[in-house]
Amino acid sequence: MSRWKALPAELHPHVHQLLVRLRRLKDRGELSTRQLAAKTGYSARSWQRYLNGRSLPPRKAVEAMARIGGDDPTRLLVLHELAAERWAEGRVATAGAPESAPSAPAHTPTERQPYGRRVPALVTAGAVALVLSVSAALLLAVRLADARAELADARAGTVAAAPATVSESLVPVIYTCRPERRDGRWYAGLSRTTDTILAYTHVGPEVAEAQCLLRRAGISPGEIDGVFGPKTQRAVERVQTRDGLVVDGVIGPHTWKALRAVAPE
Repeated sequence: MSRWKALPAELHPHVHQLLVRLRRLKDRGELSTRQLAAKTGYSARSWQRYLNGRSLPPRKAVEAMARIGGDDPTRLLVLHELAAERWAEGRVATAGAPESAPSAPAHTPTERQPYGRRVPALVTAGAVALVLSVSAALLLAVRLADARAELADARAGTVAAAPATVSESLVPVIYTCRPERRDGRWYAGLSRTTDTILAYTHVGPEVAEAQCLLRRAGISPGEIDGVFGPKTQRAVERVQTRDGLVVDGVIGPHTWKALRAVAPE
């Protein structure tokens, strides 16, 4: 059995549970990461990142692991969907909330703070806000770098890789929306998915498809660049609020259904 490193403590329990299940399947089959690469189409380095909690494995990788390990793919994919909904949330919360941030001093309602004390407090609050903004930007940059690294791994591998969601030519890029209605649903010509989980910092044509559909719905996601940034997340939350969905800023099957719905004529 493999000697696993401890998973990062900041992982959400749903993510932690998914990775533990994947590790058990790998141990059960007595497979090395090279053997996993040969059987699944995802590189050995990618599997090392997935199983050590540095990247969330894509849906197709989880499905392939279930098939190889003889596990029920339906249950494992449900667990993956729950983990995907919490992945970005947990990473942003960890990056944006340093434990050492000073808390505001308590005082009674009748106490008046001298002006000289209020100025440092305002400066501190502004510094904290700046740190949070920089942290979010760095997180997005790390995600883009990770996507480039995964593409490089796939090209360097000895086996054919699964279709990549990003490539060096797509980061950055401006996509063209070609909206059309088929079978009672709207498509923008970039992806036909109806269940791919997309969250903050994800990149690729699926994100661009969602951005096109958001724009068609009259809600601006910013540039159609395939990057799930703050503007796209706010636009998703507006659609979820409008349609009575769970407002979490994550695009799942229910949000895809709302985005692809045909507006009443």
